[in-house]
Amino acid sequence: MTTFISLATLMVVVAAALLAVPLLRAPRVAADTADRNATNLNIFRDQLAELEHEHSEGSLTAADFEQARTELQRRLLEDVKPASIASKEAAPSRKTALIIMILLPLVGLGGYGLLGNPRALDPANTQPQPRMSADQIEGMVEKLAERLKQNPDDPNGWVMLARSYKMMGRYAESAEAYGHATAVVEKDAMLLADYAEMLAISGDGFKGKPTELINKALKLAPEDPQTLLLAGAAAGERRDFKAAVAYWEKVMPQLEPGSEEAESLGAAIAQAKTVMQNSKSAAGGPRISGEVTLHPSLAGKVKPDDVLFIFARAEGGKGMPLAAIRQTAGQLPLRFSLDDSMSLAGGEKLSAHRSVTIEARIAKSGMAQTAGGDLFGRQTSVKAGTSGIKLVIDQVVP
Repeated sequence: MTTFISLATLMVVVAAALLAVPLLRAPRVAADTADRNATNLNIFRDQLAELEHEHSEGSLTAADFEQARTELQRRLLEDVKPASIASKEAAPSRKTALIIMILLPLVGLGGYGLLGNPRALDPANTQPQPRMSADQIEGMVEKLAERLKQNPDDPNGWVMLARSYKMMGRYAESAEAYGHATAVVEKDAMLLADYAEMLAISGDGFKGKPTELINKALKLAPEDPQTLLLAGAAAGERRDFKAAVAYWEKVMPQLEPGSEEAESLGAAIAQAKTVMQNSKSAAGGPRISGEVTLHPSLAGKVKPDDVLFIFARAEGGKGMPLAAIRQTAGQLPLRFSLDDSMSLAGGEKLSAHRSVTIEARIAKSGMAQTAGGDLFGRQTSVKAGTSGIKLVIDQVVP
């Protein structure tokens, strides 16, 4: 029960820690944001009106007009934020922001995905419109989506759309948009981390592709705080709390000492260490550890989200597992550890046997029961307390 409570508490704290990065990175918006937005919008209207005038007179071709209008819209995207978002960024209370983060775990603090809508702007209208309604923002974003359907070979446009959807809380659509921008995303650690976060929020956590994306981001920017926070959350999800602590401790020096962000992350680290200690105490018996890999000849038969079971059985490989772990094939090669804390309710414990059979199985059906087409690897006569096992999945269930 103590372990369960600790794990539940850890997940809440992790959620808050994940959202500390935008507060770390994003500068406070100046008090004159609305005036600046109004000025930018007026400039945009004037320039657009001039382009339309030249186009109507025939001095600007249709192709040149469309290119110039698109460039104006992209500049508006970079320069203008809705007043509602600006006011949130400028909120004076970080404590309130942290409370919101805890209540809404893994919610990103938005991007700048805005796109101009020339037809909605009447050049004859000289009245400034410093504030943009939610309907206006949504209309601009939907127009960008429609444009990308007609011109899908625009990775930068897909990135803008992904960030726009994230800002609007449409996480599944954000992840899908990032999937169309591979050429750009694969080269940018921050985009890889953002993509991973959207997949994790809208899918089944960090299993599979989100973890793959995080690992790529770590190779490009091993000290990036957002990537490290996500890597720690992914490690915590798979119960690798030692790795989670290692990732999060790299972020601590990048936070202001004594800040609420630092305190939240410090609490997550402390909680992870508590869970590790509780798990160690609960085990109380011998542990078997090693690494599972997939034989190259079977790589084409496996999908990243296929379910992976690693378990110990009594010698002979029959009966209820003595200890078991459930992961995904996308995490291979995977280090594992089995002990009494992973025993099944009502079953025997690993410590009750001098030697056991260790098996790793990729269940194509996702079920614990063995079925035809499953891939597996097995070692017999493994003594309790053995470490450094090399378990290879190299066989197929007929």
